[in-house]
Amino acid sequence: METQLILVDNIMDNEKKYKQAVDILKNGGVVAFPTETVYGLGALATDEQAVQKIFEAKGRPSDNPLIVHIGKKEDVTKYATGITEEGQELIDAFWPGPLTLVFEKIPGIIAPNVTPGVETVGLRMPNHLVALELLRALDGPLAAPSANRSGKPSPTEASHVHDDLKGLIPLILDCGKTGIGVESTVLDMTTNPPTILRPGGTTREMIEKIVGPVNAAGADISEKAPRSPGMKYMHYAPIAPLFVIEPDAEAIREAVRVFHSEGKRVAIIGPDNLDIIDADWYFAIGPRDNNEVMAANLYRALRQCDLTKADIILAVETDLTGVGVAVMNRLMKAADGKRYTD
Repeated sequence: METQLILVDNIMDNEKKYKQAVDILKNGGVVAFPTETVYGLGALATDEQAVQKIFEAKGRPSDNPLIVHIGKKEDVTKYATGITEEGQELIDAFWPGPLTLVFEKIPGIIAPNVTPGVETVGLRMPNHLVALELLRALDGPLAAPSANRSGKPSPTEASHVHDDLKGLIPLILDCGKTGIGVESTVLDMTTNPPTILRPGGTTREMIEKIVGPVNAAGADISEKAPRSPGMKYMHYAPIAPLFVIEPDAEAIREAVRVFHSEGKRVAIIGPDNLDIIDADWYFAIGPRDNNEVMAANLYRALRQCDLTKADIILAVETDLTGVGVAVMNRLMKAADGKRYTD
């Protein structure tokens, strides 16, 4: 299959490009497109065979649910039921934006392989002009996980999508680098209080200002049908083994010395202001006190590590304020829970 990459921006007349994408989607195909978080791989969420093509292109486990993207707030009632007052308040406050809300699904509309094993559906309205224009031109819901091979770092640039899915999908809509850089927060509205299943671009603090206290999901969910992507499997992983390490320069230097003594080459992902000159590669992702910038650059740095000959990757932990929780969630997933200890 030939994969076409076409540029879409605010300056150009994009009507023909959206029509091309909509034609593919309405005929049961998949299209990669940008959102404010990462690039997504979309298929019509009501078409089971089309949705299956997402799993095939990504190599994604079939029991891993997909988030459904909609183009208008009021569309939520087409696919979900039991929209509480709290749920409506969150929709009004954060849509469009990086917040996925999990509700009970209306039976018989969303394809069963979008939400395997559960009676709920995660819905969100992306805050990106291209995504919204595509959804409104399609006039239908898009099931859309991140547009990468399963388990790899999510794509924040169209070139990342092309690297992973060239020859596997027909079309990539390119609108440059995404803004937030980590996926949406997933909030389960079927529990009382609501439960954060995956931290993301909408922080817990932001949510609690609207609806009061919320819970965070426990870690032991491997035997259950997950209600959200990012809960069950190792994700976001570069090729070399990754370890999370404390943000202490001397401890990091000592770790580098240990690995070098074993003949291993070391790449480090960390803040701008750490001075680790002995590392073989150092990928700075932003100021230590700016978790938003570090989130935006995280996946690019993980992918840059794959372009090196590193045997080991050390990722410096962030604090847990704001979107730092999401950054640490992604790092621990990429590390499969491993921390470096001397």
